[in-house]
Amino acid sequence: MLTPHHEFTTTRRDFLSRAGGGFGALALAHLMAGQGLGSASSDVAPPRQRHFPSKAKNVIFLFMEGGPSHLDTFDPKPALLELAGKPIPPSFKPVITAMGEFHSPILPSKRAWKQHGQSGLWVSDWLPHIAECADDLAVIRSCWADGINHSSGVCQMNTSSILAGRPSLGAWTSYGLGTENENLPAFVVMQDNPSSVINGPRNWGSGFMPAVYQGTRLTADATPIANLNPPAGVSDTRQRAKLDFLNALNRAHASTHAQSELEARIASYELAFRMQAQAPEAVDLTRETEATKQLYGIEEKETAEFGRMCLLSRRLVERGVRFVQLYSGAGSKWDAHANIEDNHSKLCRGTDKPIAGLLKDLKSRGLLESTLVVWGGEFGRTPMSEKGDGRDHNPTGFTMWMAGGGVRGGQVIGSTDEVGLHAVDERMHVHDLHATILWLMGLDNMGLVYNYKGRPERPTINEGQAYTGIIG
Repeated sequence: MLTPHHEFTTTRRDFLSRAGGGFGALALAHLMAGQGLGSASSDVAPPRQRHFPSKAKNVIFLFMEGGPSHLDTFDPKPALLELAGKPIPPSFKPVITAMGEFHSPILPSKRAWKQHGQSGLWVSDWLPHIAECADDLAVIRSCWADGINHSSGVCQMNTSSILAGRPSLGAWTSYGLGTENENLPAFVVMQDNPSSVINGPRNWGSGFMPAVYQGTRLTADATPIANLNPPAGVSDTRQRAKLDFLNALNRAHASTHAQSELEARIASYELAFRMQAQAPEAVDLTRETEATKQLYGIEEKETAEFGRMCLLSRRLVERGVRFVQLYSGAGSKWDAHANIEDNHSKLCRGTDKPIAGLLKDLKSRGLLESTLVVWGGEFGRTPMSEKGDGRDHNPTGFTMWMAGGGVRGGQVIGSTDEVGLHAVDERMHVHDLHATILWLMGLDNMGLVYNYKGRPERPTINEGQAYTGIIG
């Protein structure tokens, strides 16, 4: 007899659910719960053991989307003034960009540079507030990447690959360490304007891992979490009953469909219910003092939006959110192919005070030691000019910095060549950067494995080495 077209053929899950009065499903549920799948407890990733002891418990990744110029912020190059208007010297190989070989003349930096703190760290006048935190920064001047355009560059800085489809660094961290607070998401993402970050949610997705590890998007406005509060007149009991009924329907459907997206949807309903109790307090900035708001620049027009995001980040990590990622310039606004002076001046003014406020606030509360703060974009900018007053993409040498989380501040790691085109000393690929972040969190990038279709997958694609000297 033919199977009717509207019935599903028997799967291994069907067999385990039905065989022996369903006792096989108990073992299946237990196994799946350990992977964050198929059980009522799969809505949160339980805390897990680190590979080794570490100081960092949380990460705040400050992503300057579009590619900030290292040559005008943290990597001074006097040679740019000497060579201004001249072709790049023959000793430097022309960088291949999205526009092909680039032979425009050298564009000098108009910045004023000063050494700051006891360490004497060089910072430009675009970032006077961050300069006050110089002794907390480990500036990595020798970063390099494979992505030459924004899509591949942003993808790699988030997932270690220029090709879409892999889990994000935040997802790997959630998978490796679980959550500290079952009433809040383990991985949160915010961006500073309605324009979507290039590649959109794939940047904070979970790829081939269960969707429960993906990032949760919050907004930077007065209501960071939409639809969080139940309608007036709906009690907790009624809300719980509705959720239980919906959960029963979803579980019935899930019993015949092995889909991590469905499991994540079920998990999101459960998490949302718990968040109704704790999240309103966590995102309520009215509880902060006026002095704290001024520290982040929330009362000032230029810094208000990113200031709120930075302050929310501090409130989230102190409540156990594992990984927070903030996007400045969402929609590649840091991409200064022309008029870099106006472009970067505006963006630096909007982020400098909030970022410095975040570092100072974390430090004053004793949280900087356990919170790793990372700053950077998908790549840097070229020393050659574009359109006369801009700079093109440069993935062959750029700067990022880290602070807190056990990192020794006031140090410079690596260098670029004399015009800032190529990383030449202690070069750190994106894989190495990710390995270092994971190592600071107590995770071995080669020991953190997720088996997918019989293949052991690792966060840095079987490459990358942690720079352990960052704490020394």
